[in-house]
Amino acid sequence: MLSRAAVFPLFYLSGIAGLIYQVLWLRRLSLVFGVTVYAASTVLAAFMAGLALGSALSGRVLRRGLSPFRAFAFAEMLIGVTGLLSPILLDAAHAFYGALHQLAPESLGVLTVARLVSSFAILAIPTTMMGITLPLLTAAVSEQRGGAATNVSLLYSLNTLGAMTGTLLAGYYLIPDIGIGNSFLLAAAINVAVGAMAFAIDRPTNPSIDRAFEDRQSPNNHQSSPFNLKLLGVVVAISGFASLGLEIVWFRLMLQFVAATTEAFTAMLTTVLGGIAIGGFIAAAILRSNRNPAAALGVVQTLTGVTAIASMSALLWTVTHGWDTMQLWRAVLIAILPPSLCMGAGFPLALGMAARSTDPRNLARRIGSLYSLNVAGAILGSLGTGFVLLTRAGAVNTLIVLGALLAVSGAIVLFTRGRALSRAGAVALLAVFFVIARDLPDPFRVAIDRRYGNQLLEFWRDEGAQTAVSVRASQFQHVLYLDGLHQANDQPAMVQLHRSIGHLPMVLHGSPRTALVVGMGGGATPGAVSQYDASVQIVELSDSVRKAAPFFAHVNYDLLNRANVNVRVDDGRNYLALSGRKFDVITADIIQPGHAGAGHVYSREYFTLVRNALNDNGVVLQWIGHRPFVEYALIMRTFLDVFPHATLWADAGFMVGTVKPLQIDPAALDRLRQRPETREALDAVGLKSFDDLRRWFTAGPDEMRAFVGDGPILTDDRPLVEYHHRLPPPEAQPPLNLSALKGDVARVIAGGASR
Repeated sequence: MLSRAAVFPLFYLSGIAGLIYQVLWLRRLSLVFGVTVYAASTVLAAFMAGLALGSALSGRVLRRGLSPFRAFAFAEMLIGVTGLLSPILLDAAHAFYGALHQLAPESLGVLTVARLVSSFAILAIPTTMMGITLPLLTAAVSEQRGGAATNVSLLYSLNTLGAMTGTLLAGYYLIPDIGIGNSFLLAAAINVAVGAMAFAIDRPTNPSIDRAFEDRQSPNNHQSSPFNLKLLGVVVAISGFASLGLEIVWFRLMLQFVAATTEAFTAMLTTVLGGIAIGGFIAAAILRSNRNPAAALGVVQTLTGVTAIASMSALLWTVTHGWDTMQLWRAVLIAILPPSLCMGAGFPLALGMAARSTDPRNLARRIGSLYSLNVAGAILGSLGTGFVLLTRAGAVNTLIVLGALLAVSGAIVLFTRGRALSRAGAVALLAVFFVIARDLPDPFRVAIDRRYGNQLLEFWRDEGAQTAVSVRASQFQHVLYLDGLHQANDQPAMVQLHRSIGHLPMVLHGSPRTALVVGMGGGATPGAVSQYDASVQIVELSDSVRKAAPFFAHVNYDLLNRANVNVRVDDGRNYLALSGRKFDVITADIIQPGHAGAGHVYSREYFTLVRNALNDNGVVLQWIGHRPFVEYALIMRTFLDVFPHATLWADAGFMVGTVKPLQIDPAALDRLRQRPETREALDAVGLKSFDDLRRWFTAGPDEMRAFVGDGPILTDDRPLVEYHHRLPPPEAQPPLNLSALKGDVARVIAGGASR
C-alpha cells in the first residue's frame, strides 16, 4: 500500500509531464499562428491564464467534499486525456484561425484575439487542471500533523525540478528521437500513471509510515506571527511580473553571446527552472528552521533584483577581459543561475508564510489565491515586457527596471517586518543595486566587439519585439546582426551569393510576373528580384530587419523605395498557409538550418505549402549550402520528396523545385536582358549569356536521388535539422564529396538545345 509520502515524487513526475506539454504545445501552436512574438505571447498568456484559473478554483473543488488526493488524481487523469486529444484540437484550431484570418487578414487586433481564443480553447482544461494541483496537494499535506509550510515549499520545488527534467527531455531527446506525436503520448501516460497512483494513495495507509514522514518534515512546527497577507499578495504578484519579464530579457540578451539554437533555449530554460527548484529547497530549509521567514523573504527578494544585474555585469566583465565565457553553459550559468536561485526561494517562502498564517481549513484557498496572483503577475510581465518595455526602453533598461521592482519590493518587506539590522542591510543592497545599474555596460556592444572587433565608425540597434537587430559599420564593411549573430554584409562575395538566390529562379522561369521572397536579411536577395518587371512580395518576421534595410541600400537597390516591392511583417510559413496567393517565383533569404525554429522552414510540410503556392509553371529556389553530409542529405531528400523534378545549381548550393519537369527556354534570358536595369543586375552576378546559365547547372533529380539515397526526411513531427546534437558529429559522417553530383544540362533545356 502506498504511503502519502509518495505524493512528493508524484508531483515531480507531474512537473515532468507539464513542461513536456508546454514545449509541445508552444511548438505546435507556432505552426498554427506563426512564430511572431505576438503569436508566442498570446499562446503563453492563454497557457498561464489556465494555471491562474485552476489555482483560483481549487477552493471551490475542496468545498464540494472531495478528498484532495482523489481530486488531484482526477485532475492528473484529465490532463492526460486532454493531452491525448491535443493533436485533434490543434487541427481544429488551425481551421478556426484560418477562417478568421480570411475575414480580417490585415487586422492585428482581430488576429490576436483569434489566437488567444483558439489557444485558450485548446489549453483551458489541461492548464486549469495543472493550476489546481498545487493547492489540492497543499490541502492534502496540511491534513498531516504539522509541517504544512515546509511541505508546500517542497511540493513547489519538486514540481519545478520535474519541470526542469521535462525541459531537458523534450528539448534534447523526445522531439528528435520519438517525435512530437509520440511525446504527447508519453506525457499523457505519465499523467495517467500519476493519477492512478494518487488514487492508490487515497486509500487507507499505514499510519506509522505517515507519522514517521510527518515527524521528519516538521521538527520545528511553530506559528509565526501573522503577516499582512495583502502585502504578501502584492509581493507575490510583483515577483511573478518581474520573474517572467526577466526570463524574456535574459533570452534576448543571452542570444548576443550564444547562437539562437534549440539547444541554447533549452539550456536557458533549464537553468532558470533548476535555479528555482534549488531555491525552493533552500526555502524549505529556512521554513524548517527558527529563522524569521518574512525577513528571509525580504532578503531573497532584494537579492534577486541585485543579482539580476550583478550576474549580467559579471558576464560582461569576463567577456570584456577575454575570458572564455561565451560558451553556452558557462554563459547561462554566470548570468542566469544566481538570480534564479534567489527567485526560486522567494515564492516558496511566501507560500510557507501563508501556510503558517492561515487556518488549515482555508490553506488550499489561500495557496490558490497566492498562486493565482503570482501567475497573473507573470502574464502581465510576459506581455508587458515583450510588447512594451523591450520596445520602448530596450533590454538593458528593462533589466534594470525589473531588477529594481524586485529589490524595492524586498526592501519594503524588510522595512515592514525586519529589525534595524535588516533595514540597514536593505539600504546597503539597494545602494549596491544602484551602483551596478549605473555602470552596467551595453551587452550588445560588448558581445559584438568581442566577436567581431571594435573598430566601429557607426553602430545602430533596434530592439524590436521580435528580435534585436544591429548594424556595425567600419571602414571596411557594413554588417547586419540578428541577436548578435552575423546575418549579412556588403562584401562582394556575400552580395553576389544573396543576389544569385534572387536571380536564378527569375531567369529559370523566363517571364515572371509575381514573386515571393521569404525573409529580407540585408535585402540583396529581394533587391535582385525587384530588378525585373514583376510584383515582389517580401515577408519578413522582424520589423527591425525592415528598418535596417536602408543601411544596405547600396547593395539592395534601395528596395524599400521601389514601387514594385511590398513588405509584410509576418511569419513566412504562416503567410503561405493563410494568404491563398500564388506566385510565379518563390525564393528565400538564407536561413541556417541549426537555428531554433528552422525546422519549420525545412520540413516536408513547409515545402508542400511552397508547392501549393506556386503557379503551374512556377519555380522555387531553396538554398542548401555545403554542410555535413547527413544534414545535407536530410534537406535534399526532403525537398525531393515534395519536388520530385528538382534540379541542383550553383555548385550544388541551390535546389530548384518545379511542379512539372523544368524546361528552360534558351531565348528567355535574352528577352529578360532587353530591360536595362535587369541587364545591369544580371551582369553583376555573371549571367551575361545562356552559356553562363548552363554553367550554373549541377545535377538533375536522378543524380540527386542517387547521391542522398534512401533515409529519413524532415517533418514537423521530427525536425531533426534543429537538433544537430542528435545527429552524428561531422567527423563521424562521410565527407561531402560533390564530385558525384554531375548531370546533363541538356535534359532541362527546351527542345534539348545544346547551344
